[in-house]
Amino acid sequence: MKYIYTALISSNENGTKYYARIPDLPGCITTGKTLQDAVEQITDAASIWLVDAEDHDEPEIKATPQTEIKSEDNEIKTLIQVDTLTYRSRIDTKSVRKNVSLPAWLANMADKRGINCSQVLQEGLMSKLG
Repeated sequence: MKYIYTALISSNENGTKYYARIPDLPGCITTGKTLQDAVEQITDAASIWLVDAEDHDEPEIKATPQTEIKSEDNEIKTLIQVDTLTYRSRIDTKSVRKNVSLPAWLANMADKRGINCSQVLQEGLMSKLG
């Protein structure tokens, strides 16, 4: 799934540490050494938060419009985009075995043509899942 949320980012007085949070995702907070690092870290934290929510079948949290998000004067509002399918493909690289049933003629034809059925199934699932 793809999501867009507003992150709030602030820095300490000398700009050596940045604090980031997403008000719509309770507990989704992190820090970064630079503004760019803080954006990357909060995007990663949101990805973990949302993957966990999906895995536990929690209802989707709708993003609050930026104009309705209360922030402090020193906080920067920025949009972050999370694609949990892409995130999962990067972090969960282990393979699992799935048995599938194919008509014998189709399996034989695939073997004769050197088609890797596992690869075709992966490509088809990725296409179907978006």
